[in-house]
Amino acid sequence: MPRWYFEDFTPGFVLHGQGPTVTREDIIDFATKFDPQPFHLSDEAAKGTLFGALCASGWHTASMCMRMMCDAWLLDSASLGSPGVDNLRWLKPVFVGDTLRFTLTVLEQRPSRSRPDMGSVLGKQEVHNQKGEAVLEMTSWAMFRKRAADAQ
Repeated sequence: MPRWYFEDFTPGFVLHGQGPTVTREDIIDFATKFDPQPFHLSDEAAKGTLFGALCASGWHTASMCMRMMCDAWLLDSASLGSPGVDNLRWLKPVFVGDTLRFTLTVLEQRPSRSRPDMGSVLGKQEVHNQKGEAVLEMTSWAMFRKRAADAQ
């Protein structure tokens, strides 16, 4: 049985999660497959850009955020998916050697009017590097079963 249900995600609730230390290989592998811009593929090419050094794709950072959420709580929840992400912002680049962590803060909780066994939760996700600098911020709605629905 899952640990986290709709009822657990009340406004103001906060969860934290640890993430990876990003390697050069991680950055290049993701970029090669999904975002092959020069500053994600080559130390040399990145030197001449506003980043100044090889950095992770923003989509890679968002993917690492998703993994951190899964590891910290999502895989142990009564999740029913998400209708999407709002206000995704890449605030600072992620560089080789950065160690990431994330925070989820629940902003809003809405029981479903049409499905009494579930509800939606609006959360703000923030990813920080080892210096405490915010590198990603987003808000998104997620749907969860209610605890009572599993007890039946």
